[in-house]
Amino acid sequence: MDAIMRPMKARKAIAKSTKTSAARQASPGAKAATSKRRVAKRTAPSAPRGKAGPAAKKQAQKPIAKSAKASPNSATRPMVKRRDDYGAPIDGFFAKQPPATRAILETLRTMIEKAIPDATAALKWGMPMYTIGGTFVCGLGGHKAHVNLILAGPPGTFADPEKRLTGEGKTGRRLTLRKLEDLPRGSVQKWLRAAAGVARVKA
Repeated sequence: MDAIMRPMKARKAIAKSTKTSAARQASPGAKAATSKRRVAKRTAPSAPRGKAGPAAKKQAQKPIAKSAKASPNSATRPMVKRRDDYGAPIDGFFAKQPPATRAILETLRTMIEKAIPDATAALKWGMPMYTIGGTFVCGLGGHKAHVNLILAGPPGTFADPEKRLTGEGKTGRRLTLRKLEDLPRGSVQKWLRAAAGVARVKA
């Protein structure tokens, strides 16, 4: 029996020795890759356990700030400097006007002072402006060939069946005159009183 088993054990020992020798003769690249995987596995940081702390939650919930868009109006704009005559008396304005429009302007001035005796007159932006309690009522604009009577008031303030007034009407209307004969005196008186009534409510 021993004679039979000895050859079998010898064959098994030879086979085992052959496998070990083959493993030792494996390529250096394969061994290096295996070694790297083992090192990476040992040095890889373990995932944190348990719940995240308050600071981590706050950081995770914090929204990402959006980049501010440049506004077309963001550039610094120079402030409009007031004229040197801002708030000055209005007499000098009429003296400078050409004869063709001076008569119209002086007539309108007289009508304004009669219809709105409690209005305060002063130059603003180079034109006579009339206010009540600081609220704009009307103004006069002098040009080379025409004159503008500016009336302040919301839409529907000024009855104008003859369509003499122009402008969008959101904050007021405008009467343009080129000849004194075209002045609608009755309508102007009504419009001035209407504008003054609006200003007194706001003042």
